[in-house]
Amino acid sequence: MSAWIFAHRTVVAAVLLFLPAPIVIVVLSSFTKTGYIGFPPGEMSLRWYAEFLGSADWLATLGVSAGLAALAAVLSTIVTFLGALAVTRRRLPMGQGLETLVLLPLIFPHAALGVIMLGLVGIFGWTGEFLGLLLGHFILTIPYAWRPIVAAMRKHDLAVEEAAMSLGAPPFYTFRKVTLPLLRPGLATALLFTFIISFDEVTVSLFLVGPDLSTLPVKIFSTIQDSGSPVIAAISAVLIGFTILVVFLLDRVVGLELFVAAEQRRKA
Repeated sequence: MSAWIFAHRTVVAAVLLFLPAPIVIVVLSSFTKTGYIGFPPGEMSLRWYAEFLGSADWLATLGVSAGLAALAAVLSTIVTFLGALAVTRRRLPMGQGLETLVLLPLIFPHAALGVIMLGLVGIFGWTGEFLGLLLGHFILTIPYAWRPIVAAMRKHDLAVEEAAMSLGAPPFYTFRKVTLPLLRPGLATALLFTFIISFDEVTVSLFLVGPDLSTLPVKIFSTIQDSGSPVIAAISAVLIGFTILVVFLLDRVVGLELFVAAEQRRKA
């Protein structure tokens, strides 16, 4: 083995070990028994997990984040699905421009988006309210729903629908029994990814929360500023495990190919 190959493999191994290191440190720190975050944790304990699960305040913000993410995921997926149908089926003259417009939230920094969202929700009088948060997360998650849904539609063979209708199936029946099942992987991918994006969002949410309304990521951020309680590490470990579970479920049920293919198509 030449020195170059050895050095190359060493660098690759170092990078692969370095990337998950922060996650490992956070998870291990959550089991500390002391009242501050430290690594290595020393004596192991589930004290901070018990504090998180036994706190009505933490669980309330968890419920807000889960409900907000679920609603944002459903709304963005439905609206994106309808828009993608118009772009891919009707061949609109401004279809490319519409797709660029939909993907704009990916270009702007989240801090700038937060300022824009604050002004937008202020127009409707939703500042500090759940509807304002929902509107912000809905706009923010649309690009993540657009890519897998459009990718699934562009891979879909319209001849299958034509065959069903030629055999006497009405248009709505064809849409419900043929089109939707074929597009199910793209829709499932959009739902799961938009849920994760909305649930983990903190920067835009900081501009939209109010004194009586907060999300779990925002509360974590505020708590970190005031103290270094290991309960933050415990909550982070729970969220990491949940995210890994959702991605694993997505891969097992529909696969990640649609999302990856959409990303490659956008870059091309």
